[in-house]
Order: sequence, then structure tokens, then C-alpha cells
Amino acid sequence: MENSLFSKPRDLFVDLVNPKDYVQIDSVSHMYQSLKNSVQKPLKMILLYGRPGTGKSMLLHKLHHDLSKHQKVFMVSIPIIDEDDFLRVLAQNIFGHAPREIMTLNRFLEIANALSLPDIPIVLLDEAQLYSPALMEKIRLISDARAIKFVITLHKTDQEDIIAKEHFQTRIWESIELKNATTEELKVYIQKKLLKSNCFDVANMFNDKNMKHITALTKGNYRETNKLLFSLFSLYCWYEENNPTKIKYNALKIKWIEMAAIHTGLIRA
Repeated sequence: MENSLFSKPRDLFVDLVNPKDYVQIDSVSHMYQSLKNSVQKPLKMILLYGRPGTGKSMLLHKLHHDLSKHQKVFMVSIPIIDEDDFLRVLAQNIFGHAPREIMTLNRFLEIANALSLPDIPIVLLDEAQLYSPALMEKIRLISDARAIKFVITLHKTDQEDIIAKEHFQTRIWESIELKNATTEELKVYIQKKLLKSNCFDVANMFNDKNMKHITALTKGNYRETNKLLFSLFSLYCWYEENNPTKIKYNALKIKWIEMAAIHTGLIRA
């Protein structure tokens, strides 16, 4: 039902990463400004880490969007596991040149040294925990040679084994941790997304009671919140088309939030 009051809010919470969807929340904006400041420092490697769904990829995409306007920056959204492919893609996109022969680390550094770029290029690596230790060692050596400045994202794990690896301990000069949102931060996130798209009536349906419930279900995780609200507004669209008298527009129904949570796996029925 395209004319549904809830179809636009539903589509706002599709689980996609788009820098245009970035929502300014004080804590996140502070993190992003710290990230931008770090990029301007003579650092060789910068780490952005946190649990899945805390907004690492969003900040990386926004950084790419903002920096690419005035400097050389390349983003690797999907990890390139093969070493030759990785170095070749970087050489082609950063230096505009990739030889036909196998791309070794020495050949890569020769290409980098042959060029005299005004600023050190920046490469943004998402999901860096998927790279092998051998390839991460190559990345470390490239950053040590100041051929490229790397900004990498990592999932924070319970064991923290990835962050404890030597190449991260000794080579990263700055690290920024993203955390799940508080109830108030999550409410600001949701309402700003809705208000930005002129969904005023739906924004007013969120009160302190249902926000506490949503935060408890999602643990303040932005990705889980997006999934929950997409499912919730899909449910509202169905009721608006098939049984509109069931809808109360003064507040979200807790039972319907829980139905959406069951659908997304946040509650095991």
C-alpha cells in the first residue's frame, strides 16, 4: 500500500549503508569528528572498532563521502582476500597503474615511490577482521613506508583476540571505539530519521515507554533497531490496509513491537 502512512517510515529503516542517511547524534558526531581529526594527523593506521551494528561502516562511508571531495581516498567495502588482487586494486585506484605481472609488495612500493603525490593517499578498509595475518602484515608494511594511510574497521569480540594481535598493538596510533546507543540516543536517532523525511505523525508515536522496550530488545544496536522498525512498520502497513481500526496513532503498540521482534529473531517464540 504505497499511500500508507507507514510505508515511508518502513523504507527509512531498510538495513543499507548510505552516507546520506547519517544521523547526527552527539556521541556519534563526536566520534566522527575524532575520526576526521585523526585522518589529518601524521598517523599511519587508524582503527575504528566496535560490535556489529554500532555504526562503523556508516562512519567509514561518510568519511569516504566527505574526504573524496578534496583528497585521494579509496574505500574497500568488501574485503579483497587474495594478496595479488588486493595490491593490484589499490595500485590501480590509488596510483592509476597496475602492471600485468604478479603484484608483489616490493613492486607496489616501487610504484608508490615513483609518484610524488602532494598528500599521502587514504585507504578505508571495512571488515578488516576478514583479512589474513599475512595480508595484514603487508598492509602494516605499506603504512610503515608511508605509501598509504589506512583507516580500518574491526568487529570487537568477547575475546578481543583480533585487537590484541601484534600488528594492531604496535602499529595503530589511534583507535576509536563505537558502542551501542542508550535509550535517549536511540530515540534521537529514530526521530531524526523520521523528521528528516517529514514523518511527523509517526515520530510522535514514540514515547519513553516504547523506546525503553525497543532499546531492551535491540540492546541499543543500530542495525537491530533498523531491522526491528522495518518489520514493525511493515506490520503497520498491513493493518492499515486490512484492519485499520486496530491502529492507535497516539503511541506504538507494545504487542506489535514484540510481534516484529519475533519476526526479526530478537524474541524467540
